[in-house]
Amino acid sequence: VSIGNICRSPIAEAVFRKLVTDEKLENKWMTDSAAVSDWNVGRSPDARALSCLRNHGIETAHKARQVTKEDFQTFDYILCMDESNLRDLKRKGNQVKDCKAKIELLGSYDPQKQLIIEDPYYGNEKDFETVYEQCVRCCKAFLEKPH
Repeated sequence: VSIGNICRSPIAEAVFRKLVTDEKLENKWMTDSAAVSDWNVGRSPDARALSCLRNHGIETAHKARQVTKEDFQTFDYILCMDESNLRDLKRKGNQVKDCKAKIELLGSYDPQKQLIIEDPYYGNEKDFETVYEQCVRCCKAFLEKPH
């Protein structure tokens, strides 16, 4: 989960979906991404995010949406990109009856210990590539841990 759901979280979602598909685990995981804000609801991911994914042979048809109360009750994990999203999500989660989701930073799984996945929106192609690489490392490590 990220602020607007058009850069980091759609990349993470697409990377995770590809990993579980490659590992033949797609029936075990329900994968989605969402935004803390409602700024970009209905929008496709940023063109640079799509182009970065495409360079790695990954397509996504994701449309931005805002995180819902049901997400906290349905998903086992809500993984987010930075401290402010973590704070907002924990606050929202505390207001939801039967919140079952474990809310964590995706970066907490990074073997290279890069805790925060910075928003590349105001950056360049290289920044999107960095996000992609962080997501690959974190998603792999997350999948390898026992759930």
